Amino acid sequence: MGRLLESFLAFAKGERAGGLWNLLAPLGGVASMGTRCRNFCYDHGLFAQWEMPLPVISVGNLTLGGTNKTPFVAAITETLLAAELSPGIVSRGYGGSARGVVLVQGGRGERSEVGDEPLLLSKMLPTVPVAVATDKIRGVIALREQGCRIVVADDAFQHRRMGRDADIVLIDATCPFGNGRHFPAGILREHRRALERASLVVITKADQISQEVLKHLEEGLEKFVPREHLFRSGIVLKEWFCFDEGRWRRSSEPPCRGNAFAFSAIGSPRSFIHVLEELGIKLVGTCSFRDHHHYTAEDLAAVEARAGERGAEILVCTEKDTYNLPAGYVPSLPLWYPRVGTVIENPFRFWRALKEILRPGIIVASNGYGEDAIGALLAARVRDRFPGAAVSAFALVGHGAAYLKQDIPVCSPPAETPSGGIVKYSWREFARDLRGGLLTHIGRQLRRWGHLRGRIRSVLCVGDVYLLLQVLAGQGQIPLLLATAKSVHLGGHWRIERFLLRCRARRVWTRDEATLEQLLRSRVAATYGGNPIMDLVEENVSGERNGTHLSPGARNGELAAEKHHPWEGTVQWVLLLPGSRLRAYEDVALLLATAERLGERRSTKGDVAVLRFLLVVAPTLEPLRLVVEATRRGWAERRISRCGRNVLVLEKEMSWGRLSVELSDESVAKVASGARLVIGLGGTANQICAGLGVPVVSILEKGKLVQKKLLRDAEVLVPSSPEDLSEAAERILEDAALHAAMSDAGKRAMGGPGALDDVVTYAAESLGWALRHDVYEELCAFLAKEELK
Repeated sequence: MGRLLESFLAFAKGERAGGLWNLLAPLGGVASMGTRCRNFCYDHGLFAQWEMPLPVISVGNLTLGGTNKTPFVAAITETLLAAELSPGIVSRGYGGSARGVVLVQGGRGERSEVGDEPLLLSKMLPTVPVAVATDKIRGVIALREQGCRIVVADDAFQHRRMGRDADIVLIDATCPFGNGRHFPAGILREHRRALERASLVVITKADQISQEVLKHLEEGLEKFVPREHLFRSGIVLKEWFCFDEGRWRRSSEPPCRGNAFAFSAIGSPRSFIHVLEELGIKLVGTCSFRDHHHYTAEDLAAVEARAGERGAEILVCTEKDTYNLPAGYVPSLPLWYPRVGTVIENPFRFWRALKEILRPGIIVASNGYGEDAIGALLAARVRDRFPGAAVSAFALVGHGAAYLKQDIPVCSPPAETPSGGIVKYSWREFARDLRGGLLTHIGRQLRRWGHLRGRIRSVLCVGDVYLLLQVLAGQGQIPLLLATAKSVHLGGHWRIERFLLRCRARRVWTRDEATLEQLLRSRVAATYGGNPIMDLVEENVSGERNGTHLSPGARNGELAAEKHHPWEGTVQWVLLLPGSRLRAYEDVALLLATAERLGERRSTKGDVAVLRFLLVVAPTLEPLRLVVEATRRGWAERRISRCGRNVLVLEKEMSWGRLSVELSDESVAKVASGARLVIGLGGTANQICAGLGVPVVSILEKGKLVQKKLLRDAEVLVPSSPEDLSEAAERILEDAALHAAMSDAGKRAMGGPGALDDVVTYAAESLGWALRHDVYEELCAFLAKEELK
């Protein structure tokens, strides 16, 4: 190693004052700023990180070389191999000329093409394929095609474009951060704060420093890493090899106890010297070259000359150096190398922690009460398909009641606004939301996403592009999107939305085929598998999940016409839907007044006895609060028993008789199957009813006018008064032809179910969820057996 390089490394590693090398400090500051900007872009979705089709364990560091990565990668892979998980390794192949992907196995390959470390790993693990690739993503895909089920990525902590399931960062105990400056003014690749995104941190060569220094180092690392994710490792000798008659042979005896001269071209030559001294090798001299140096005949002649001058009897190098020796080299002195490995302190604790990190973490995010219902069903199906996965929810609106009802944990902070969401159709309502703390809610949600960054594998979005943007801004991961909010029938996606979907959505599921065509024309990775809203209906009224069935004549996912409901018969049920937002407590007065007026209309014709009302209470609402609102308007409450259930009923004495309105907390999809008509102020709920063929009457307002474009002739909009609503309802109830036409229009507009199962299937096969789940389960079983030994 030249004196200039030696002087720089001594400065960069903090071993001596810099002198003129301090002039590099501004460049180090610029590089540090650039790295932070790059990380910010990945953390917030400005740069894309792509999910791999199989689990990936990244092993990397914060500094330039010398942290014992290669033996550690080998140690991790050996355990995965013992667990029969078919591991592979992907490496950059530093010093090689390979372009594209080159696969190495059994130590066979050209050093000039693939570099020294891939050959070393391949020789140590002859049955494990090693992919050498400048683009590690392509390398991982190549290993998947080779049948690998899990990949260990060598030196990948900074390769953020490649998604990973675990990030293991190695810290060299003998030189943790050098002089603390960023390259080229030091040896840091990133600031120490980057350790916050590490899954596990391992202090390597912990046996080469004192316990006092080690404890001080750990205390410093605990500022960025939880104590339970901090580990130690050391270097151990496995065996010796000696160069004999043109080849390397394993030796049962260590080198002679005579004088030895050591040379190396590795990142931390001092660590190599320390290992030799600990092994009892008597060193009379050393010589080091820059990392990955490809020796020339002149280099080795100089080494041998210096060894001779010092009276050395043998030469010792590292195993990596053997791949950098020139072809045909015959040493003048016996040449040896030690094969070393990594030993982790408390390995079972380490593997238990890594196992839990490899557990598939999936979040279903949604931005509305209707979307929550779809998201809860999707989350439940994901949980059923992958029972070992950690499935959770993130609800942008409310408390996630629909998820909690499915026993799906909710990790989002509660978010209640005056409008019950984010109103896009009224500036007045939007202003109320702003005054009610909307921006505070968004800030809390983004901070919670930031806390989840790196702790979840996949995000499934149910909603619109706003939700997609919040997921990206919060944690940076490219999500899947079930686009429930937009349709070409509602104006379609704006151009900027289509651009974002093309660049920042892994895949998009549309709610109808016409919208799919629009997105495909914009080169969005989109598909149509059915209307997700109708999956709610299938779950409750037609699938085997609820003990009923699709009729034999149903085609293309359409719902069967036959329905079985305990309330069917001669009675005509009218559903009253106040919606799921907070305004429902005010709107219930309008619905009850409409029921009164409709009952009065029907009484004049003598058929009020066959008309019954059912008020459906969304899971986000409190039934007792609705009852209080009703009692203020002269209604009384009573409880009756129906089908073995205690049912709450609102009653009011009218001039023509008693009017009853039953309350139900069943899902709209379940109760709508027995309804004749819906008077609805909801969004998704109205669409569900229309899709079931139940005509919908609603009020004239901006949001409903937008929805009318989707439901078309399945919905009638009238002014917001009991008189107008009851008149429209009576006309539909009495006109069989109109009722049939609206029923058919609703079914055509909403289509059939199937989207949710399509999402789960795609994620299982294309995103590797099924493989991740199987690998996790098998690793759990393997570790359980090992701990019993």
